[in-house]
Amino acid sequence: MKKLAIAAALFVLFSVPALADELYCASTTFRIMGANDKVCVSGFDDEKVGGVTCYISQARTGGMKGMVGVAEDPSRFSLSCNQTGPITTDLTKLKTREEVYSERTSLFFKSTHVYRIVDPARKTLVYLAISDKIVEGSPYNAVSSVPVMPWSGR
Repeated sequence: MKKLAIAAALFVLFSVPALADELYCASTTFRIMGANDKVCVSGFDDEKVGGVTCYISQARTGGMKGMVGVAEDPSRFSLSCNQTGPITTDLTKLKTREEVYSERTSLFFKSTHVYRIVDPARKTLVYLAISDKIVEGSPYNAVSSVPVMPWSGR
């Protein structure tokens, strides 16, 4: 009973609810044992800037470790952010840099983060995706920008 309680506590502690909607996963490597490696596309809205939606694709490791959720996913991703509606948020009221998305990519020490960076001189929102790891991060990154423009209402 004690082991079950510890396992449940670890599951809650290290489980982060998805902040994005998973749209599609494409298998990239067939594995005889366990899940295939794949690339998954997810979409999320910037909660503080209505009218902006971002899409991130991420590599996911399969195999037996991937099937049970203990594999470390590679730090490879792509990011595209777009204006999908009117942006009425006052850019001057936003923090200069703020995290808008985070997802664990290993059981304990690695995550993918997306940050919003405000460029007031160009009236643009810049989104930066990076991967971090407690001991050593990754140079892989992706960037996307959304110029804040009037919305035609179509």
